[in-house]
Amino acid sequence: MSISSGRFMRACHLQEVDATPVWFMRQAGRSLPEYREVRAKHSFLTVCNQPDLCAAVTLQPVERLGVDAAILFADIMTPLLGLGVDLELVEGVGPVVARPIRCMADLDQLRPLEPDADLAPTLAAIRLVRRDLGDRVPLIGFAGAPFTLASYLIEGGPSRRFTTTKALMYRDPALWHALMERLTRLTAAYLSAQLAAGVDAVQLFDSWVGCLSPQDYATYVHPYSSRIAASLSSFQSPLIHFGADTATLLPQMRAEGGTVIGLDWRIPLDEAWDLLGPDLAVQGNLDPAVLLAPWEVVAAQTSEILCRAAGRPGHIFNLGHGIYPETPVDTLLRLVDFVHEQTARSATSLPERTLV
Repeated sequence: MSISSGRFMRACHLQEVDATPVWFMRQAGRSLPEYREVRAKHSFLTVCNQPDLCAAVTLQPVERLGVDAAILFADIMTPLLGLGVDLELVEGVGPVVARPIRCMADLDQLRPLEPDADLAPTLAAIRLVRRDLGDRVPLIGFAGAPFTLASYLIEGGPSRRFTTTKALMYRDPALWHALMERLTRLTAAYLSAQLAAGVDAVQLFDSWVGCLSPQDYATYVHPYSSRIAASLSSFQSPLIHFGADTATLLPQMRAEGGTVIGLDWRIPLDEAWDLLGPDLAVQGNLDPAVLLAPWEVVAAQTSEILCRAAGRPGHIFNLGHGIYPETPVDTLLRLVDFVHEQTARSATSLPERTLV
């Protein structure tokens, strides 16, 4: 079976599948003991920058969990690190930027990305994974979206309220748009290089964009996400666009040209799909915290999502954000099997339930 005829790729293109495909954000690492064994010997950045280690970690969840896609082991800040931006990935905290952006002169640290030179280890890892995967499952590449990258660069690290980011956006729109222009070109170049190196699909992570109103999203973000999607159209590969807390932004995300929209748990899957329309695939949307509950709770909430999907072509089962490190591996194994078993039949045979 070719990659294009597998569950994941068929679902991306709204085609019938033999069972709903499953993969998990942050499945490469985090909760797997074999990943922790690697990390006991090597730092996060060492794993990212050594292609053989990066490839091994990327393949671990495919081997252990039986998921329907692999996702490259990397960080959303990878291209900024490739440019030499002075930042540190602090364990338990996240990216910390030494010199946050405050004025036009600070944009000098964001020169144009040259993927072959700046990201050679990442591209080499992609080629290794693609070789070792063969035709088993597709490989997903990814990048942080311009708004999320901008928020780290402006805040200097993770934030809950993004007040510094929004203040700059409102106070100095010229600086904001200049920053977004640079990050858009960087992100488009990074994703294009991943596709050229062998990934089968890409995901654009806009993890923090849900802090914006629809009006601000339209002005300050929407044009840039649209340009990234347009820049990748020649590859004819699926583009998944994911953002957290984006229920009010879904109509604009739909218009940006992605193939699949990733959903978090804050909106029921069927309601989100109605907003997006029938000609887009959706991904999601189990709350990752549910995986810390007893299996009966996991099964019930998963069944609810599958019922809302109603067997329609174009559903990829995933979490509404990344796996928590403390998630039991046995729960992930049971969940993959459960989704496959429950959807390995016609949509009309799904149990009828009253959705609330």
